[in-house]
Amino acid sequence: MEQQVLIVDPDIAWACILKDFLNEHGFVVTTALTAEQAMDIFHRTYPCMVILELNLPNGSGEMLCEWIRANQTADLSIIMVTEKSHVEDKINGLTIGADDYLTKPVHLEELLAHMNAVLRRTGLFCQKIIHNGLCMKPRKGEVLLNGSPVQLTKHEFMLLYYLMDHPNQIISREALVEQLYPNVEKDILDRTIDAHIKKLRAKIESDRRNPRRIVTVRGEGYKFIPDA
Repeated sequence: MEQQVLIVDPDIAWACILKDFLNEHGFVVTTALTAEQAMDIFHRTYPCMVILELNLPNGSGEMLCEWIRANQTADLSIIMVTEKSHVEDKINGLTIGADDYLTKPVHLEELLAHMNAVLRRTGLFCQKIIHNGLCMKPRKGEVLLNGSPVQLTKHEFMLLYYLMDHPNQIISREALVEQLYPNVEKDILDRTIDAHIKKLRAKIESDRRNPRRIVTVRGEGYKFIPDA
């Protein structure tokens, strides 16, 4: 099956170099210079991955990332390859939906390795998991709470899957970081994981201030309680 990639970057020279390189490695590549062009492409084709520069004319890359996550399938991957290098930019990018974050300049072979790692990681789901009214159907990308659908972002979905697949086990932040972001600098990600957990609790807990399904084990990490 063809793997279609969308490059969103106003740097035409860089986009052309990257397109030629990815074509040589078996990807089918489309390019867009702006967020508007990228949105139009999404109405005509269905890429499995987006390579996204955050500095875009007439609309930020962050805005486009959030639009993609709100409007496109859960199995689409986003790698931010950008000139924005501040720690807060990285934390924000990963929090709003990026699977990986690289700063320019980046070697083409390194980017390819990150792409392949993300594609392998996001294809790992296989079986249905049910715990006390909370049902996850990984192949369909569905989560039901007492029979009603729960709308999760891709990273919330991956995080919940990993926790539900390891019930009653204390999972460290480091383990969750490795599961969701194995190739990103670990020192910026604790807050990202905490942000995902906070949003996830708001969707599956009856009382987010006193969570019973995903509990915090102080100083160690998080635990999923299956009979909560």
